[in-house]
Amino acid sequence: MNVHEIVQLTALEAAPRLLGKIISRITEDGEIRCRIIETESYGGVEDKGSHAYGNRRTARTEMMFRQGGYAYIYLIYGMYHCLNVVTGEENDPQAVLIRAVEPLTPKDEQLMLKHRPAATRQLKNISNGPGKLCQALSIDKSCNGLHLLASGGTLRLEDTPEDIFYDIESGPRINIDYAQEYAAKPWRFYIKNHPYISAKNNTPLPYILERPPIL
Repeated sequence: MNVHEIVQLTALEAAPRLLGKIISRITEDGEIRCRIIETESYGGVEDKGSHAYGNRRTARTEMMFRQGGYAYIYLIYGMYHCLNVVTGEENDPQAVLIRAVEPLTPKDEQLMLKHRPAATRQLKNISNGPGKLCQALSIDKSCNGLHLLASGGTLRLEDTPEDIFYDIESGPRINIDYAQEYAAKPWRFYIKNHPYISAKNNTPLPYILERPPIL
């Protein structure tokens, strides 16, 4: 499934399918390319973990109500930005949080380290968390509303040259205790045993994506 199709799905359907897809970020130092390793689904007005729960439509959440394919960037703890991919249909608030990425090449790694030098002790710490990856990719509120599928854009979502199928696990989302019964939903997805996963899951659940038929 390509990225143009994925962003038209609900967040819950899109989140595991974005694993392995590529983020391209054009910075003043050059292009950085990285692979998505971990995601979280925040979808629909009924999700108590979502910023748009109860159809909450504010200046902050307005981007979630767009047609799938846009970037939704917000600030947490007053200092860290988070990158989300808006998915689904217009006026149905759906977004997938990108929790972890890995650089594709040593060049990408060096550019990410330049933007996040505190990560040098362990290379996985460059981007194994939503705030970290935004620092490493120089993503801030100026990226909010960018179309991620636009040709030549400074922040893009791209397919890999060939389909690669990963072993995927799921578990509860991180730091959303306020979401009551929705806090335990297994709506965090990640590539099994990948070193860039942001947090360990004590009771992982396998997640099986449907594969296209072999013709």
